[in-house]
Amino acid sequence: MEFASKPKFVTFDMNGTLIRFRINDVIRQVLGDRLPAELADEFLRTGNEFRYDETLGDWKPFHQIVANSLERTMRHFGLEYRAGDGEAVYEQIPTFGPYPGVTEALRRLAEEYPLVIVTNTDDAHAPSLVENLQAPFEVVITAEQMRAYKPRLHAFQYTLDKLGATPDEIVWVSASPKYDLRSATVMGFENKVYMDRGFEPDHPWLGCKRITDIADLPVLFGLPRP
Repeated sequence: MEFASKPKFVTFDMNGTLIRFRINDVIRQVLGDRLPAELADEFLRTGNEFRYDETLGDWKPFHQIVANSLERTMRHFGLEYRAGDGEAVYEQIPTFGPYPGVTEALRRLAEEYPLVIVTNTDDAHAPSLVENLQAPFEVVITAEQMRAYKPRLHAFQYTLDKLGATPDEIVWVSASPKYDLRSATVMGFENKVYMDRGFEPDHPWLGCKRITDIADLPVLFGLPRP
């Protein structure tokens, strides 16, 4: 096993780590011809940053995070935002499914360890997304329950309190240094796995185990690949 001691919990970010979070594809569909092709890539990159920015203040419902960030991005690019655009994007989120191999890896890991999700999703959508993963989770913690979004440090403290655990008793798995792994490091989590999906740069100084194939995750715990 790659970790100093057997953890009590393995904690996962969900959207972008386990679930293929296709929000940019949905935004393209909703906006249609209002999003010029030559602007699309820059628009979506900027939109990701506005969405991140929306998570940094006081908690607000997730549908507002989606709508506010989309409206701000469109205003930034001088495009027309229509009432209902944000809701049209938000309503598609429960249809998002897992990356290939995720279900098998989670089921293998769950044979030996309790699995936990800590997600920026809300109570309305989290059950559908977890069901889409088709794997057993002991605990699902949402931003709505925490009244904070990751990367806010309160989200990590809430998780520790909810689980009755200390940072050294948890392995934190995420594809996002920005949302998860930097904050986890600040909060004293030494056992971290960076599931590199290619959409954020590696941060080697965070001391994460880095994998590019979810099938390698059980191997870090001394288990065979699924």
